[in-house]
Amino acid sequence: MADITLKSHRSSRVHPQKFALWAAMASITMMFASLSSAYIVRQAAGNWLEFQLPSAFYISTIIILLSSMTLHKSYTSFINGQERPYKLYLVVSFFLGLGFVVSQYIGWQNLYSLGIDLKGNPSGSFLYVMTFIHVVHVLGGIACLLTAMFHAFALKFKVTERRKHRFELVNHYWHYVDLLWVYLLIFLLFS
Repeated sequence: MADITLKSHRSSRVHPQKFALWAAMASITMMFASLSSAYIVRQAAGNWLEFQLPSAFYISTIIILLSSMTLHKSYTSFINGQERPYKLYLVVSFFLGLGFVVSQYIGWQNLYSLGIDLKGNPSGSFLYVMTFIHVVHVLGGIACLLTAMFHAFALKFKVTERRKHRFELVNHYWHYVDLLWVYLLIFLLFS
């Protein structure tokens, strides 16, 4: 009886790696909440240049949303034992992630060509800093996708709890940076 209680207690606990990921995402959320607050306070202080976001930022939104969809499809294919779609959607997700980074860079170039640079008006500076910090987190996600692709192509295809867990962590983080970008875009549009 004690073994059953102990086993059910263990299975109801959150995996330490998942907890660490959630804690990291919570701290990233707090960082962006702080940046958002600083943005609002600085904007209210005056000397704030109003400008439209380059279309590259909207294109990057479509790209990152598509990458979340393809990564989810890869994960469900893995869980269902469908090796070919699992690998295909994983590779597509990786390239869409790279496409997001490239489209952000194009957006920065468009801003710069409009005369909005990092050391000019605070509105431009905030935009560069917030989007750059987000891209750094996306690059972390791309590194995770590279690791997932290594596991997909270097290891024999087999659905195990350990591999499922690792892929689930990648999936959660990628969806998080996706939602974080959507938040940033909406925040920048309406503030």
